[in-house]
Amino acid sequence: MPRQRIIVIGAGAAGLMAAGQAAHAGAEVFLIEKKARPGLKLGLTGNGRCNITNAAPLVDFLDHYGSGGPFLRQAFARFFSSELAEFFDSFGINLVAEDDGRVFPASGGADLVIDILINWVKRRGVHILTGMPVERLHLEQNRVVGVVAHGKIQAAKTVIIATGGASYPATGSTGDGYRLAKSVGHRIVPIQPSLVPLIIAGGMARELKGLALKYVVARLLIDSKAQRQTRGEVLFTHYGVSGPTVLSLSRWAVAALREHRQVSLSIDLLPEYTEQELNHHLIRESAAHGRQKARTILRSLLPDSLIAAAMSITGINPDIRGNQITAVQRGGLIARIKNFRLDITGHRPLAEAMVTAGGVDTKEVDPRTMASGLAPGLYFAGEVLDIDGDTGGFNLQAAFSTGWVAGRSAGEYAGRE
Repeated sequence: MPRQRIIVIGAGAAGLMAAGQAAHAGAEVFLIEKKARPGLKLGLTGNGRCNITNAAPLVDFLDHYGSGGPFLRQAFARFFSSELAEFFDSFGINLVAEDDGRVFPASGGADLVIDILINWVKRRGVHILTGMPVERLHLEQNRVVGVVAHGKIQAAKTVIIATGGASYPATGSTGDGYRLAKSVGHRIVPIQPSLVPLIIAGGMARELKGLALKYVVARLLIDSKAQRQTRGEVLFTHYGVSGPTVLSLSRWAVAALREHRQVSLSIDLLPEYTEQELNHHLIRESAAHGRQKARTILRSLLPDSLIAAAMSITGINPDIRGNQITAVQRGGLIARIKNFRLDITGHRPLAEAMVTAGGVDTKEVDPRTMASGLAPGLYFAGEVLDIDGDTGGFNLQAAFSTGWVAGRSAGEYAGRE
């Protein structure tokens, strides 16, 4: 009996995993990619180091997807970070967790991961067809039975859409999956950028351009009320702020901006100090080095550019001596250090976002199999779904897990008939 054919659309992390698992289930698999090479976006993850997953336990892991977490629970029950580590270990890739929980290959980075996945699916007998954009799904009696590419019908028992989102379009993520899903009746939750740098008001960005703050606490304020908080690195750019901490807060900032709400970022520049401890420290340093300029005394705590910004905001003469600062001025300076406020006026475009928020409504997808609830024979995997996680390996784990489930489920479905 000939093997049933499965078509996977999109050769990113989710598509490669889905194709390999569908072949493992006994299907003849065709992996169709519109670009000339698979895995282009995967090559960008972790600045080329490939942040494959995160070491967080399952309960904490799910919290990093907001409202999308519950949908992933069953996929993670079948294929989670431990199984992913075993998968790569079988190819000789050891994964190493850093202090913040991010997990990377011990050596080799993203290019090695891509090569291993491509070689793995080839050994499984998967046919990789590049430079082949899919025009539409092919249906018979409301059942998905293939695709149309280059004007020709490519028949299949089942089809898996793993096209990614709409960020980084140069890698092939141009929203094709949304169009294909919508054509069979799926609702597309409006897309927006996630894990995207933010734009700040005024000239502060230009003054602080290039400054990286490693260990700060950032709070996102919406209409002056704190909504989310995270700790880590903030990077100042010519337009605003970026870095892991900002990116993790960006999805809520983008949503609030779309509702025309007031959005700001409050950064605790010295979270290791309480206000009282910082006050005692400044009093002590001013007493010991009172004839030095205040900005010189502050250098033990902050970079020069931040000292100038904090003093300017507080209205303190940068050349004032330490023993001339009044208690009121010192209190104002401490308030700025513990609450360095930046007004957010916008965000960078979707094309620059690491991840797309929104996508195929997960209410219309079976979380146990990734099968469409509307079109028999259709499955989904990865970023095309309305799932987006924080920076730190969460999005790649979701791609690999949903790809694993979709591939296995599609293969089992094809083998039943």
